Amino acid sequence: MQNSTPRPRQVVIVIYDGVQLLDFAGPLQSFATARERRRAQAAPDPLCAPDYDVRLASPGGGMVRASSGVSVMTEPLPAQLAPGATIIIAGGAGAEQAASDDGLRSWLARQRQSAARICSVCTGAFVLAAAGLLDGRRATTHWADCQRFQVMYPQVKVAANAIYTRDETVWTSAGITAGIDLALALIEEDWGAFLSTATARWLVVYARRPGGQSQFSEAIELAARDGAGVFAELHEWIAANLASDLGLSRLAAQAGMSERSFSRRYAEIIGLTPAKAVKLMRAERARSLLATTGSSLKTVARQAGFGSVESMNRALDAAYGVTAALLRETTPAPSAYEA
Repeated sequence: MQNSTPRPRQVVIVIYDGVQLLDFAGPLQSFATARERRRAQAAPDPLCAPDYDVRLASPGGGMVRASSGVSVMTEPLPAQLAPGATIIIAGGAGAEQAASDDGLRSWLARQRQSAARICSVCTGAFVLAAAGLLDGRRATTHWADCQRFQVMYPQVKVAANAIYTRDETVWTSAGITAGIDLALALIEEDWGAFLSTATARWLVVYARRPGGQSQFSEAIELAARDGAGVFAELHEWIAANLASDLGLSRLAAQAGMSERSFSRRYAEIIGLTPAKAVKLMRAERARSLLATTGSSLKTVARQAGFGSVESMNRALDAAYGVTAALLRETTPAPSAYEA
């Protein structure tokens, strides 16, 4: 009798000494949880559920020591991949040394034709670039390394503010926890949105942020720009009053400055106009409400301080490259993805 059990999808996660622990642990657990959720959904015959065969590999195999001090056992890089396999290169402090490994670069070049997808997390992109796999492609890495990455590999089209990118069969992601976003996107491509959102819910993480979304929140970005905290209290007040009228006169009064002095000083320190900063914070609030509530788009727009759904969509498109409807689709309310 022919075995009807679907062939597992092979995922080879490549690590090396100095790897960032979460760069491989995040995707590894995501695929493991997807496998568990898939089997639970396939009850009472869980063995017929498609599966993942996830392997940790390294050049030469054996024990690999992460930058955190944790050591894990790996197998050697496989000489041959299963059909439809996915390769993920993790990032970390040892990425550039790994990128200089002739054996690893040659192995990656050989897998170009056989692997269904070749991916990187964080500075794993340096390894892919060194192997020539990112030439002419759009790619990203950790925000702190994007400029250096572009200088080292000018042939790569660096998307400095993306959580993850996809250019045909090559995927890259930003730093550390963005590897989970990448894994969820891969799971969705393999088995559909229901399983990826069920996996995200089980892991208690954001249900697959769109790849073009910013690598960090607007609040964190504004705080980073305002290193001395000159406008820290104002930003806290704005965040608590986003649904109110936040025109220039009111912001200046809250800051205790004249409108002219406030506009000039704010632009000097933050690098944005006050109106632009407010719009970004409102877009982030709308994004959060769309992901965590079942409120109508009109209600979300009002609560985030927008005059209409249309103005909210324009702000979301400018900030994240997506509309409210797409954000709602990719981050359904909890009741929509119970597993």
